[in-house]
Amino acid sequence: MAVASKQYNLPILGMTCANCVSTVERNLYKVPGVSHASVNLSNERAAVEFDPGQADLQAMLARIRKAGYDVASGEARLQVQHLHDPADARRLDVALGALDGVLQSNINPVTGEVRIQYVPTITSEVELRAAAAQAGFELAAAEAGEDVEAGVRRSEIQKQRNLMWFSVLFTLPLFILSMGRDFGLLGHWAHAAWVDWLFFALATPVQFVAGWSYYVNGYKSLRNGSANMDVLVALGSSVAYFYSVALLLGLFTGHGYFETSAAIITLIRVGKYLEVNARGRTGDAIRKLMGLQPKLARVLRGGQEVEIPSAEVLVGDHVVVRPGEKFPADGRVMEGHSAADESMISGESMPVSKTPGDEVIGATLNKQGRIVFEATKVGKTTALAQIVRLVENAQSTRPPIQKLGDRISEIFVPVVILIATLTFLAWYFVFPASAPDATLTRALINTAAVLLIACPCAMGLATPTAVMVGSGRGAEMGVLIKSGEALERASGISMVLLDKTGTLTRGQPSLTDILLAEGQNEDELLRVAASVEHASEHLLGEAIVAAANERQLALAVPERFEALTGRGVAADMNEAQVLIGNVRLMNEHNITLGSLTAAGERLHADGKTAIYVAVDGTLAGVLGVADTLKDNAREVIDSLHRMGLKVGMITGDARGVADAVARQLGLDYVLAEVLPEQKAAEVTQLQAAGHKVAMVGDGINDAPALAQADLGIAIGTGTDVAMATAPVVLMTDDLRGVPKAIALSKRTLSTIRQNLFWAFIYNILLIPAAALGFLSPILAAGAMALSDIFVIGNSLRLRKVPLKS
Repeated sequence: MAVASKQYNLPILGMTCANCVSTVERNLYKVPGVSHASVNLSNERAAVEFDPGQADLQAMLARIRKAGYDVASGEARLQVQHLHDPADARRLDVALGALDGVLQSNINPVTGEVRIQYVPTITSEVELRAAAAQAGFELAAAEAGEDVEAGVRRSEIQKQRNLMWFSVLFTLPLFILSMGRDFGLLGHWAHAAWVDWLFFALATPVQFVAGWSYYVNGYKSLRNGSANMDVLVALGSSVAYFYSVALLLGLFTGHGYFETSAAIITLIRVGKYLEVNARGRTGDAIRKLMGLQPKLARVLRGGQEVEIPSAEVLVGDHVVVRPGEKFPADGRVMEGHSAADESMISGESMPVSKTPGDEVIGATLNKQGRIVFEATKVGKTTALAQIVRLVENAQSTRPPIQKLGDRISEIFVPVVILIATLTFLAWYFVFPASAPDATLTRALINTAAVLLIACPCAMGLATPTAVMVGSGRGAEMGVLIKSGEALERASGISMVLLDKTGTLTRGQPSLTDILLAEGQNEDELLRVAASVEHASEHLLGEAIVAAANERQLALAVPERFEALTGRGVAADMNEAQVLIGNVRLMNEHNITLGSLTAAGERLHADGKTAIYVAVDGTLAGVLGVADTLKDNAREVIDSLHRMGLKVGMITGDARGVADAVARQLGLDYVLAEVLPEQKAAEVTQLQAAGHKVAMVGDGINDAPALAQADLGIAIGTGTDVAMATAPVVLMTDDLRGVPKAIALSKRTLSTIRQNLFWAFIYNILLIPAAALGFLSPILAAGAMALSDIFVIGNSLRLRKVPLKS
């Protein structure tokens, strides 16, 4: 029997550029059993799919570390209950070691403490305690709400900040003294030999303390057969530093550049620190979603309300939620009435009424009354957890446009090193300066500038930062985008094809018209019809009864009821004979339709079902019943038209009904009387005619068309099959999410193109400028850092940019 593949989402440490991404991916693929690996520089995650029979976490971790990177891990320090002897310790160690995501556990039988190192994206402290409990031990709960991965990331940022300030502390006086001497501001003492040694003393800690990681990471990168930005930084700064050391030792004469080597490393340290901080904001949407989960829950245990961590709520628990509190899990209301604010999950701005039997969504807000609900989904199975997982997956996938940047980044550094070599040779041998010492100095400085300006960081960040921010904003609007590729596809759509029933319409018939014969009363006609139809199970009859209930009409019970297949119903009520049905039924009983004949035909032309009501052989009126349009359907079609898109409808309904709906909505294209299995074929034909088709649907029968379309958009209230098939899911039945999703996709792709353009143009213009001697190494290092920050800042604009449809 085939073994099902598994997926890990590994938090990677140490990546700095697109070359790092390709290095990590390449090494993951070297682990036997790994079938897919996709690394994202922006969120520093690696999505890995593998055969658990061949690959495991330790093998992946070893490969990543060998490549010079690491995986963020957390450490839990917990007290063990019921630990009596070393045999118990071994048994607990085995139980914890068998849990997926645990890297190492150390148990002290004397103190009763266990230290567990684990990968927080694979397992959690709750699961650690559950595994221990199964083995017969109890681990004391840790503080709730600590985000282990966030803690590791914060530690890294703190380290970067310390190195940055260390560099600034030494570089600032060095730079001021050096510039002051060069511009003649410090007097003769500044040219003494001891000042050069002071410069050396200030520059050396920067070069080998703050800059040491560039040597280490550059070496690891070269050892793995590639060259990343650390290679360029190490080469560029070393050229200036060691040249200055040679001057200091008297090997030859010339102008020293200690301030240049220190300033290069300091500027890049400042740039990377700002970049890391800005990059962290690209994942704000995910953090907002995860932060919605309340820390504590109040459950009924033995008739008492007991407060426990939300993560420990079990399926079947009865949970109490007071007004102003959040639901700690998904469930079904058992007691109480209230309204829930579900806006952060669904994008729905209006509170949703909750009564016994209604579903509640974990992390949404209880607005009014006290509610007791039964938990049906907890932990990783809640709607919120699945939304977070979908968005994370989308942020880990790469749209096709990123392949261009990746291909260029892979060959960029070797090409730059070649250009730098040619620059040195040209300035030293082809264009020598008048003084021999000046020739070497100029060649080295121009070479360093080429090395520093050419770092491909901005190219590596251009696409993933925009995809992260774009998909995150979609989640905030109630539009789930499952893949980065979907964002790119949506921007090229030329036609939107919508399913009718359940998508454009409500999917349930309702009473639309009451047309009276002369002398009849509207409420009385509806009361009679509803009293008879109350005994019927037909959908059209239910619509009539619902309309009567809305008017709070008192219904009677018929003495006799008979369903007439294909024609309608007959009943006796209050000694009168009532007939309700179609024209055929009226003709069979010689009922004269009179002036209402035209009214019935008009209802039919509008796509409605005409239901005639006769009492004691006389026609009393005609009722119009139809599957009505959703409130925002017309608004959505107009929005799509304003975006320059053609809008069509596909339905299995009769041509007349479909044409009537199309007229009301102003559709450009109607495909009627289409069998469910033919929907995908119709989409294929439109694609063959040159259209890029977005299909919007909600049913199982829409799934093939959703898969065939260039972009499938599923309605969130539809079937699980449709939502699993479509790469974009609207979390409510509000169609306004369709133009929002397309507008957001266009803006995201536009942002990606802007980012790539500026990343490329910056290199295209400044590499020749550096090679020709128009750019100093200090300015090159500053420009490189600024280009990264520009790309991230441009992507972050997506969080606020208006989405005009």
